[in-house]
Amino acid sequence: MSETGLRGLASLNLDDKGRMTLPSRYRDLMLELADGALVLTIDTEDPCLLLYPLSAWERIQAKLQALPSYNPAARRIQRLLIGHATDVQMDKQGRVLLPGLLREYAGLDKQVALIGQGQRFELWDENCWRRMRESYLAAPKELAELPIELTELAL
Repeated sequence: MSETGLRGLASLNLDDKGRMTLPSRYRDLMLELADGALVLTIDTEDPCLLLYPLSAWERIQAKLQALPSYNPAARRIQRLLIGHATDVQMDKQGRVLLPGLLREYAGLDKQVALIGQGQRFELWDENCWRRMRESYLAAPKELAELPIELTELAL
């Protein structure tokens, strides 16, 4: 599995210290890609966290830093994404400690949905994710506004 192969959905529990254990199918990959070094930050649009292998995050951070800082929208994204970015290390048992401030932002308490998104994972409160998923499924198709590139994709 490559760095872009982070896919799938898993339901995880946080322990009393705020740690989650990555499913075994991702542990070796995270060790291979980044020696267990990960970066956790907030999503700027939804109440969830984004978890990247360090190598993937470094490319994204470089692109964010290249944005013009005089542009208010670019500065907002830089401050939120880079400002909340926290280095975390996966331990030998595959556990990752989620810092309290980031858990609070995403409303993570006990049950967490880990959602693969190619080069990163999203971490959601499981109930929040279920509601969001239901809203996506219930949305009228005419409101979907798919990018033109998706209209050419055969699924």
